[in-house]
Amino acid sequence: MIHLGILLSAILALLAAPLAAQPEFPELTGRVVDSAEIIPAQLEAQLIGQLRELETNTQRQLVVATVPSLQGYEITDFGYQLGRAWELGDAQRNDGVLLLVAPNDRKVRIDVGYGLEGILTDAFSKQIIERDILPRFRDGDMPAGIAAGAAALVTHLKLPEEEARAVIEEQKRGSSTSLWLVPLILLSPGIFIFGVFMLAKISGADRTTYYKGVRRQWSVSVHSPSTSSSSSWSSSSSSSSSSSSSFSGGGGSFGGGGASGSW
Repeated sequence: MIHLGILLSAILALLAAPLAAQPEFPELTGRVVDSAEIIPAQLEAQLIGQLRELETNTQRQLVVATVPSLQGYEITDFGYQLGRAWELGDAQRNDGVLLLVAPNDRKVRIDVGYGLEGILTDAFSKQIIERDILPRFRDGDMPAGIAAGAAALVTHLKLPEEEARAVIEEQKRGSSTSLWLVPLILLSPGIFIFGVFMLAKISGADRTTYYKGVRRQWSVSVHSPSTSSSSSWSSSSSSSSSSSSSFSGGGGSFGGGGASGSW
């Protein structure tokens, strides 16, 4: 009986351990919660104004948050639990969104409430992270990445639902087309060389001259310069206040929808 009691105690302790080891979340003090202290005051005021306007026009809540540590959690788990703890979005519509940055862990995540998963899909969230946020983070400009990511989310969330869904469908078609283009692009040099070789053979052209020409064309194609662009966040002034003491979540919930990235 003693051994059985010890065993039952051990089982109960194991079951209780995950419940006890909950992350410590920062307090929801406003539409921007910069616990990691990486957002300049001017940009914070600018973001608050954008997010307030979004909520006024659409009733959708988007919060930008930074944390100094994920406390050993994966950002996927930390993010959706934080969104639940803050209850972002309306209780019926579940239309909250969280842009979470953990600079010391070099992680970023977009978490999406249940009600928006159809118009802010995992793939589209990933596109925003890869296209708008990570390139700026890798350049060492975290404020610019946060500003660009928030702007992309606000632009999409402002769209009427039918337009937002059309954007998602267009992205899906583009992704599908890209998958078909990859093998075609990889094979095209070989197809081109084979075709020119056959024409040269049929016309009796000198093969040595042909190969030199192909090599010259290939060298020009491979070593042609490419252009790149960079941008930085606008430092335009804003009259918005940097905090909102009356701001709170609306009872919304999250189920893990969204996307993550690292740099």
